[in-house]
Amino acid sequence: MTIAEALLHWYDRHARELPWRNPPGAARPGDAAWPYRVWLSEVMLQQTTVAAVKPYFAKFIATWPSIEALAAADEAEVMSAWAGLGYYSRARNLVKCAREVAARGGFPQTEAELRELPGLGPYTAAAIAAIAFGEPAVVVDANVERVVARLFAIDTPLPAARGAIRERAGEITPKQRAGDFAQAMMDLGATVCTSRDPSCELCPLAVQCAGWAAGDPARLPRKAAKKPRPERRGRAFWIERAGAVWLVTRRGKGMLRGMRALPDDGWSAQADGSGHAPMPGDGLSMGVVRHVFTHASLTLELVRLDGEPIGEGEWWPVERIDEAGLPTLFAKAVRLALTRR
Repeated sequence: MTIAEALLHWYDRHARELPWRNPPGAARPGDAAWPYRVWLSEVMLQQTTVAAVKPYFAKFIATWPSIEALAAADEAEVMSAWAGLGYYSRARNLVKCAREVAARGGFPQTEAELRELPGLGPYTAAAIAAIAFGEPAVVVDANVERVVARLFAIDTPLPAARGAIRERAGEITPKQRAGDFAQAMMDLGATVCTSRDPSCELCPLAVQCAGWAAGDPARLPRKAAKKPRPERRGRAFWIERAGAVWLVTRRGKGMLRGMRALPDDGWSAQADGSGHAPMPGDGLSMGVVRHVFTHASLTLELVRLDGEPIGEGEWWPVERIDEAGLPTLFAKAVRLALTRR
């Protein structure tokens, strides 16, 4: 039995039930909603867990049930609905991509054409091509990397090993049921071939796994040492009047742009320095919150100001602050403020 045959046989019995997934062996020819659901889920799942994505996926499908509906949405509403999911450039690209797909009259079906859409890198394009359209694309995410590195005992550290991993993944990807195979590899990595304490005794590929034969599959894939994450500091401001707090919409090209937020001193997790632009009044420190971005860690001091609003914005009722769609960093700051008011 080939690797693909063994894995698909296992997947037919053990596939995870996910709201954006077809049962094993099922297909939806001519169903325009199917590529939309696959695309939406794959974008949301980038660097995000399945558990975190499920409620957001349900909310988006309920609010924008088709690619045309999402294309017609106001970007600010989409950003607000995305709040808390992180990596906000995905949400901006989501709107751009939806508008381009709607203008085309539907999703392209090949991996190469999908790569032309905003926000679709090699993995996402391959996943959509395989899962939504059955193209034998080579789909490699973190779970697949781990499975393949162990299966073939690829000892080169990541990220240098990715070329060899992709080549090996391509060798075992079948021409038939490519979408099921891709999802089977993901499920195997998520549930059996886990990063720690893999359940090799349950693995359908154990007898073919060079890492298992060598006696220590958990050491693979090897990873290069991470560079230390830079530390940033900044300040945000709590300005309250008559039961409402002043919120601004973040401008410019920086992180979290287009999102509602508390006014701040212009900190950036992507630049040196701590910000601390001059602001009116000394204010009263309400404490600090800490947040980790991809490229930096931030310690944000929350300062209460009694005075005029800063910048362009709106008064938002404190009792309805959960409806403002604040990104996680500022949601943390609000929770702190509510305990210190």
